[in-house]
Amino acid sequence: MTDSTPGSAGMRAEQYLAPETIGQLTSFEFRARMIAEGVMSGMHRSPYQGLAVEFAEHRQYVSGDDLKHLDWKVFGRSDKLYLKQYQQETNLDVVILVDASASMRFGTLKVKQGWGGTDASTRIGTWTKFDHATAVGAALCYLALQQRDRVGLAMFADGIKAQVKRSNAKSTWRSVIRTLATETVDDTTDFGKVVEQTLASVSNRSLFVIVSDFLVPTDMVKAGLARLRHRRHDVMLMQVLDRQELQFDLDEPSPFEGLEGEGRINIDPRVIREDYLAALTKHCSTLEKTARSLGFDYLRLDTHGSVGPALAALLARRALLARGGRAG
Repeated sequence: MTDSTPGSAGMRAEQYLAPETIGQLTSFEFRARMIAEGVMSGMHRSPYQGLAVEFAEHRQYVSGDDLKHLDWKVFGRSDKLYLKQYQQETNLDVVILVDASASMRFGTLKVKQGWGGTDASTRIGTWTKFDHATAVGAALCYLALQQRDRVGLAMFADGIKAQVKRSNAKSTWRSVIRTLATETVDDTTDFGKVVEQTLASVSNRSLFVIVSDFLVPTDMVKAGLARLRHRRHDVMLMQVLDRQELQFDLDEPSPFEGLEGEGRINIDPRVIREDYLAALTKHCSTLEKTARSLGFDYLRLDTHGSVGPALAALLARRALLARGGRAG
């Protein structure tokens, strides 16, 4: 793993973070690294501030420490110098969970010749929700390893399908990339079971990044998040939806088939569009409110849009809050 990418010098993050552009890079690993380094660029600061950063505790100043972390409020009260210590200094583990259930096979953005992608997109010629989720997971894995945090990966559907054990070794990056690129996308989703299986293997406080379309009952998600909160873990929810799901701008009657065994039904989308969009908006709003109420982060991503700027904004916000600032 290297700290720079050949050919990226002088490029703005927006130039290579959109699927239309990053897809032209044939290597899955290279594309993922470009996204991650674009996130670093988009944050306009060190890549070591944001993913796992969270205020943890104070420690007394010693000669040679970075003065920018001095807590002047404590100094004003006690006339003693103390530094704010952050979670990346206490080796916070990062656990990335990527949804590989059947609903993640959906996509409407066509893959152009020469695009890189997962085995799933290569077979059907479409940039799917799963492709977008793997791009997010790979980028965040790269960033965490750059911070020297331990990173683990779990692919899930009706349970944990594949895992990469938590580590900050250089070999972890390749293991994550290989798993993300080749895992089968199938089966239904059992979010509660996935959380229980994951918690069984994680005893220390960690940051969980869950990347999914979250097209499951919100009560199921809430129960799982409450379990994570009870164990004092931090969570970032990344909801990945295809633009067609978000806009539902279809004009012709069509058969609709549930990808997780719900069956097939003929529908005139023009008749149900308003009710569908209202239901989707309510579902996403409830999911976001649930996450926020537990103190967790939430981000919704459109598969036709860029990955990097949205991630950079979220990570910059986390870094700002960790430094005691206010998010805009």
